[in-house]
Amino acid sequence: MERLRFALFYGADAVYLAGESFGMRGAPKNFTPDEMRTAVALCHAAGKRMYVTINTMPTNEEIDQLPAYLQQLADIGPDAVIVADLGVLSLVKKQLPKTEIHMSTQAGITNWAAARAAWELGAKRVVLAREMTLQQIATLRQKTPPELELEAFVHGAMCMSVSGRCLLSNYMTGRDGNRGACAQPCRWKYALVEEKRPGEYFEIGENEEGSYILSAEDLCAAPFLGQVAAAGVDSFKIEGRAKSFYYVASVTAAYRRAIDALGQDAASSVCPPETLAELEKASHRRYSPGFYLGPEYAVQNVTDDRYERGWQIVAVVEGWQDGVAACTQRGKLLQGETVEALCPNGDTFLFTPEWLKNEQGERIEATPHAMMPFTMPVPQPLPAGAILRRKNQK
Repeated sequence: MERLRFALFYGADAVYLAGESFGMRGAPKNFTPDEMRTAVALCHAAGKRMYVTINTMPTNEEIDQLPAYLQQLADIGPDAVIVADLGVLSLVKKQLPKTEIHMSTQAGITNWAAARAAWELGAKRVVLAREMTLQQIATLRQKTPPELELEAFVHGAMCMSVSGRCLLSNYMTGRDGNRGACAQPCRWKYALVEEKRPGEYFEIGENEEGSYILSAEDLCAAPFLGQVAAAGVDSFKIEGRAKSFYYVASVTAAYRRAIDALGQDAASSVCPPETLAELEKASHRRYSPGFYLGPEYAVQNVTDDRYERGWQIVAVVEGWQDGVAACTQRGKLLQGETVEALCPNGDTFLFTPEWLKNEQGERIEATPHAMMPFTMPVPQPLPAGAILRRKNQK
């Protein structure tokens, strides 16, 4: 719920989430029926939309449980459901006839015929496979009904299999990635072992860090977002359900600014430098353009799988009055450290607070306790929900 609130506050037009069943992200805490009702109310009050994912590949036993779940959703009233399985699509059409259906990226739609078939089966939108190039998307757009909406991922983790349809986790750990329980073995470090030399492992990497031969770099389409729009994409999707609220806020604010900067000639639009700077401040693997510019640019991360974490969140602003911000601690801050404020509109500024005070108004040297309230002077107004962060020491 916290991530949802920050996504809305920092500029998302819609959010997608999962209930307690049938979602492709089983590890994060997902939404109960009551929480989904709250989520719908929050989104609609803000003039935004809410989508529910039902995008696993259900077994016979699981599909038997789906009608009861759909009955709950009929009462909750999401704006759309995101599906990958034809049986799920059929059941949704029967039980939620007035709810939009979006075909998930898990469906692996890579051509105009598949997109048109999805439209004929009742899909209002298709979330394209992440393996498509800009030219392939443009061709698909030309050969599909204009009423069919196209959505594409523009930022986040990439999968080594076609749009996430992978059996590797199931094979190695018994946890099925196609039903929301991926153990992410593609992110593990691998070595070579020879049959007659058990226990002798040989590094297969390019340097001393070893090799992550299955681990893809993170997608970042911000530098050429206008070209994605010009290819015919109606909705830009950010992967973030397993991320922190800070990541969601930072990346959403960055893309909000980039989208708002798109002109009528989207293809020639230049990404604002503030967007690119902000995207470097959220935790990420090395960035790549994915497949958009061609398969040769979809580089696998063959040397390491470490995240770049240049900044650390220290607080969330609860209010500002007469030059003083009331904050909730989200990370240790020492008195005298320089802080950067990230506002919901994407603006940032640096300042160094002259003092820190605890809830009792006593001066303190640091904020060591999780979620502790504290105050500090800030030279310009800050809205509630602004995020304060400091640069990590190298």
